[in-house]
Amino acid sequence: MTARLRLPDAEATAALARRLAPQLRAGDVLLLQGPIGAGKTHFARALIQSLLAAEGRAEDVPSPTFTLVQTYATRTLEIWHADLYRLTSAAEAEDLGLEDAFAEALCLIEWPDRLGSLAPADALTLSFAPEPGGDGRLLTARAGDPRWRAILTALAEAPPAGAPRDAARFIAAAGWGDAARSRLAGDASSRKYDRLIRADGSSAVLMDADPATGEDVAPFLAIGRALHLRGLTAPAVLAEDRAQGFLLLEDLSDDLFARVLARDPAQEPTLYAAATDVLTHLHGAPLPTGLRAYDAGTMGRMAALAIDWYLPGASGSRADASALAALVGALRDRLAPGDPVMVLRDYHAENLLWLPARSGVARVGLLDFQDAMAGPRAYDLVSMLQDARRDVPEPIEAAMVARYTTRNRLDQSRFSAEYALCGAQRNLRILGVFARLSMHYGKPHYVDLIPRVWGLLHRDLAHPALAELQAAVAATLPAPDAAGLQRIKDQCGLHPLR
Repeated sequence: MTARLRLPDAEATAALARRLAPQLRAGDVLLLQGPIGAGKTHFARALIQSLLAAEGRAEDVPSPTFTLVQTYATRTLEIWHADLYRLTSAAEAEDLGLEDAFAEALCLIEWPDRLGSLAPADALTLSFAPEPGGDGRLLTARAGDPRWRAILTALAEAPPAGAPRDAARFIAAAGWGDAARSRLAGDASSRKYDRLIRADGSSAVLMDADPATGEDVAPFLAIGRALHLRGLTAPAVLAEDRAQGFLLLEDLSDDLFARVLARDPAQEPTLYAAATDVLTHLHGAPLPTGLRAYDAGTMGRMAALAIDWYLPGASGSRADASALAALVGALRDRLAPGDPVMVLRDYHAENLLWLPARSGVARVGLLDFQDAMAGPRAYDLVSMLQDARRDVPEPIEAAMVARYTTRNRLDQSRFSAEYALCGAQRNLRILGVFARLSMHYGKPHYVDLIPRVWGLLHRDLAHPALAELQAAVAATLPAPDAAGLQRIKDQCGLHPLR
């Protein structure tokens, strides 16, 4: 696709950069062509400053004419701004490390002709030229990748600032305006999902994550890119509008593990083995840059949600959560001291898709990974095998733990303590989250899952390494009897966040 825009002045160039900035993600490469003074650096500076301003940062963005490369880091991506004017060969560009940056960072490249064969085939090329007889600029944008075509169409037809969100306009700009829409089941967040089906049977999924509700699609884009780079299956992004909170995603089918196993429980060993091997693969890969740490303090605070929400919901009483948070944090440091790995945090049968036509670790499709952090390696294994939504047979759980420890050459005794601690922490957190989903967000059906979570929690607390935590829970949290569960439901939607 080729698009041409007239930019009447420097502010129009900067405004275009600001509109494009929210659409960009790690792995995107923009090749900025044009003579000296055509506006390449002005465009790049406005784009970078827009991304930094989104995090409340105001930084100088100098021209990289003499440094060749300037880098910037946001919470979700690294930005490389390069000016290759002084280079004489593609080999010099390679020495700058640009080839690696093209895979992991957002790259803005001025004078890209110096790249030679290093220029990525899926880059977006923006050619700036002075307007003949005028003070403005003419911009020619060229791209072959379908994602860029959708973005360029959306930019050319961008609504005025402050216009209301319009999913239909986004879908039409992405080339799916003729598709039928049907609502898909949502999750615990405020995101909404629709399936789009064309007359030829092709389909895609619309994610509607309204920023007004606190949603942000940037982490989903960043983590999805990291998973792809590691050879794993996450939905490909077909089109995006970060500012409005719309993504058009590859449709990976409806074959969630939970649905496949409801039809054919005999597949449990196969599916859980495949998902366990995904974790081995993921944990053997380097950590992506920018992941938040699921460290001792964070794990302690998350576990304390049980005291903040479940305790008052079920019993009407309150207690100080700081002692439990500190205890869980101390146990995290003592029982899970190894190097952190990437943890997806909601790795269970309703977020895993079975794709048997693919091979190896790609057979497992991954969903709902935007909250990924750097944490203990046992965490996602517990999430999958101690599922809050379905009963995983204990022999399957034991077999998968053994599979994981054997393939990762771990000491089984030490890992069992880490596994129990991660399970106890996670199940305490879920007790609080499910109570909060009912009491604040008005979703009482999550309360029905609490008895299973309570049972899993007490299995974990039976580990000898968690004796102190077992005593603290017994002294603080009531068992979820029928009266307590009903009490939580009776407060449905009545409590503000705290």
